[in-house]
Amino acid sequence: MRSDAPAWYALALPAYVFAFLAVDTQGQGLQLAIGALTWIVLAAACVPLAPEQRLRVALVVVAATVGEVVGSLLWGVYSYRLGNLPAYIPPGHGLVYLSGLGLSVALRRHTRLLVGVAAVVAAVWGIAGLGLLPRLDVAGAFGVPLLLLFLWRGRNRAVYAGVFVVVCALELYGTWLGVWTWNEALPGLGVPDGNPPSGVASGYVCFDVFAVVVAARLAGWNPLRRLGVERA
Repeated sequence: MRSDAPAWYALALPAYVFAFLAVDTQGQGLQLAIGALTWIVLAAACVPLAPEQRLRVALVVVAATVGEVVGSLLWGVYSYRLGNLPAYIPPGHGLVYLSGLGLSVALRRHTRLLVGVAAVVAAVWGIAGLGLLPRLDVAGAFGVPLLLLFLWRGRNRAVYAGVFVVVCALELYGTWLGVWTWNEALPGLGVPDGNPPSGVASGYVCFDVFAVVVAARLAGWNPLRRLGVERA
């Protein structure tokens, strides 16, 4: 059964995401077109996947979009340059997840190295944000232990490590372009936050855990069995 993303997703999908972020900075009327194209690219990228993996991608998109609405539009932890939620963001989260999955496949023979590098970078970044970087990042440091826990004990730790690599590059690039900016402190709490925060990739861990759990439950759900009419 097909289940893994093709290894070339590790380069092709991030390249597409980086390209559309750069294009978005060139005008205000491009986001809807980029969003429509990104949904098409995501649908095409899901074709080689097994049905359960496609379901996980869909659930990651749903969870991440809810997180975007809460984190950006409602709470104001970060904001996009036009003060909205760009149309390409929901499908973009699906591409980021598939990029990390593709990277884990491409480096399947070097899983320990991938996970180890991700853990070291996350830990060093989290520690550096507590006083060694130009901007204090206490909030980001809170997310690092969660990420490290799943890199150590998670069943999908190679995927988490791959997503971490992609998210790090994407966050550094996106904030550098000014496509989005993280608030200096968590609104209402006053906890200093980085731009980007070191623990931002831990959010994707939560999205993936949610997707895996829900997908497993949905895969085992049979309405005919509940109605007592399932065939032998």
